[in-house]
Amino acid sequence: MDYLWTPWRYAYVSGAAKTTGCVFCEAVKESDEEARIVLRGEHCFVILNTFPYTAGHVMIVPYAHLDELQKLSPEQATEMMALSQRMESVLRELYKPDGINLGMNIGKAAGAGIAGHIHMHVLPRWVADANFVSVVCETRVLPEMLEETWKRMRAALGNLTMG
Repeated sequence: MDYLWTPWRYAYVSGAAKTTGCVFCEAVKESDEEARIVLRGEHCFVILNTFPYTAGHVMIVPYAHLDELQKLSPEQATEMMALSQRMESVLRELYKPDGINLGMNIGKAAGAGIAGHIHMHVLPRWVADANFVSVVCETRVLPEMLEETWKRMRAALGNLTMG
């Protein structure tokens, strides 16, 4: 029998990772490396998903604690989309995916894990990336530690010219 060791998930499954405030509002108070923020914009920031669906899974988050997309100012919404485009470029460069998922779950009923603070998910996808472990065991196998993903994305963002 094979064992998959995922010690980084203990905080999640044990409830130790739960904070009293908003995880996004708290993250911006930390250092970029500690919070795994890969980029800070004027109105939004890009942060790695702590419990990613795939390697490279990021979220674009407005600094403003808002629970609906329609509450974003035009400037906030424009920057959210521009950062989503920029991260698509980074993900294509770093991971060579077959496609990109981009989406939001607004509200608990829509599946939002953090319902009070909207955020855009951007993640690379590959043909047949849902293997038997995900399907049968409801377990994800990720080939890269979050710290390595953060370092690679920061380097790629430094090398990417936006026009």
